Amino acid sequence: MRVLLVEDDRMIAEGVRKALRADGCAVDWVQDGAAAISAAGYEPYDLVLLDLGLPKRDGLEVLRALRASGRDVPVMIVTARDAVSDRVKGLDAGADDYLVKPFDLDELGARMRALVRRRAGRSDGLIRHGTLTLDPATHEVTLHGEPVALSAREFALLAALLARPGAVLSKSQLEEKIYGWGEEIGSNAVEVYVHALRKKLGPDLIGNVRGLGYMINRPVE
Repeated sequence: MRVLLVEDDRMIAEGVRKALRADGCAVDWVQDGAAAISAAGYEPYDLVLLDLGLPKRDGLEVLRALRASGRDVPVMIVTARDAVSDRVKGLDAGADDYLVKPFDLDELGARMRALVRRRAGRSDGLIRHGTLTLDPATHEVTLHGEPVALSAREFALLAALLARPGAVLSKSQLEEKIYGWGEEIGSNAVEVYVHALRKKLGPDLIGNVRGLGYMINRPVE
């Protein structure tokens, strides 16, 4: 999952970024509203975590700008403003959820997964593909009912492919899902992770469309 974190408090941002990266997310962090609008217009994010009290452009301005531009990325407001009137303004401006600081990181993660699941049109927390099951909450993967151990980035790449079954994702699109700004990307990192997934989950799960990228093959009946 590629996340844009918009937060001017460095301590909060570092804590959230560390937790989300440990959970397999690629996280880009900006500290003001103008930078948030610029980043959201350039990168294909799966979710935006948005503070309200920001320098340069207030969080509500950022949200309205995103919605006015037609971007339907899920937005969760994460703020210390806890008045009912603030929540109403945020939700009416186009936010998909509203979380008040201080918050529990486990709750933040659960709310994020719910938003992404809702956008994908799924009600079930589990992602199933034939006999393969992936649990975004626990990072547990099973094949034929047996657990399979994956690294954080192997899990992130698999989740990205399973989120769009049948769609071909290019190498750069997959890199965007597993790496944030400033993270070093090996020239053959995606190929290495795909090789590892095929070794652990079977050679026929992930197909390669020459010159285009990778896709999840249909499960064998």
